[in-house]
Amino acid sequence: MSDLANDLPFLPFALPELGEEEIAEVVDTLRSGWITTGPKARRFEQEFVSFLGEGRPHAQGLEAIAVNSATAGLHLALEALGIGPGDEVITTTHTFTATAEVVRYLGADVVLVDIDPRTLNIDATLVEAAITPRTKAIIPVHYAGLAADMRALHEVARRHGLKVVEDAAHALPCTSEGALVGTLDSDATVFSFYANKTITTGEGGMLVTRDPELARRAKVMRLHGINRDAFDRFTAKVPSWYYEIVAPGFKYNLTDIAAAIGLHQLKRLRGFQARREQIAAAFNEAFADLPLVLPPLAAAGDTHSWHLYVVRLSDEAHVSRDAFIERLFALGIGVSVHYIPLHLHPYWRETYGLSPQQFPHSQHAYERMVSLPLYTRMSDADVSRVIHAVRHALRHR
Repeated sequence: MSDLANDLPFLPFALPELGEEEIAEVVDTLRSGWITTGPKARRFEQEFVSFLGEGRPHAQGLEAIAVNSATAGLHLALEALGIGPGDEVITTTHTFTATAEVVRYLGADVVLVDIDPRTLNIDATLVEAAITPRTKAIIPVHYAGLAADMRALHEVARRHGLKVVEDAAHALPCTSEGALVGTLDSDATVFSFYANKTITTGEGGMLVTRDPELARRAKVMRLHGINRDAFDRFTAKVPSWYYEIVAPGFKYNLTDIAAAIGLHQLKRLRGFQARREQIAAAFNEAFADLPLVLPPLAAAGDTHSWHLYVVRLSDEAHVSRDAFIERLFALGIGVSVHYIPLHLHPYWRETYGLSPQQFPHSQHAYERMVSLPLYTRMSDADVSRVIHAVRHALRHR
């Protein structure tokens, strides 16, 4: 197998694509003297809403609140919706812990449900079956960049009077029945700009909502519960030093340095998505004859963001998942697993008495899944290298 690697440098699982425009904007920010939340964070919020709303009547009334992580955005959204002790929030076991931990921040309980084995997204039927008188909200996750079944989830929410907060960390830009995620009828949608996401600010996120009260509360709680925006206070032409603390808030604001990167990443988003789709298509074609379950495609007319390219070993594969990963690393290919389901982690398992038998589809997928490199900085030669490595690793007994 070492011959196939041919002394090539290790190909990492993910790398951000940052250009001279991002660098120049950051330098401009540093020279401006305004490096924390200020004019560029505000611009980023405005341009994000413009991106979601371009030519879409149903996107009217959206407001975006820039935050320092998607975790922060989820926490702010749930807090603004009044989630607290005694409440339950339903989400999927097949996600990163941030989706669920924000519920615990507020003293509420998490109820985990299984996934649809085809899409790996939360199963709306299981959501409805898990509802109790304590249930207050649902957090669907758009796994890997494929939209969850939002029509079914919204119908469940309407029938039972529940709030919906979308974890869209993987979902920029993806669509559900032709509508961009972020413009649907949910109470809030939260995006991530972490280093490996479809656009990045290093660390960062965006909370999007149509609810003016939710937006107002999130803005106050984003920065210590202060009732005035710091940017307005420090740029006013008349004395405006006075402010009031109206709630015990958090420190969740996005800096202008980070927003400067985001401004140009957002401009490149459509091109980024097209390149990701191109790489995914090359993988789909190359792996069609292998003992793999390939990622599900978006429905006709919809867009997949292709944040992740997750394959699952089929029963015909003569290699375990862990051995497959070891072979790919030996060939110089960085891979990962998304995710170790929450029901397997000590905190969630012990807090709620969970077992793999309660989540057969997530457990089955986890035991067979591998996330392959898929990012815009990959050259065609890098893509070919991944293809050859996967084929070689599956041939070798």
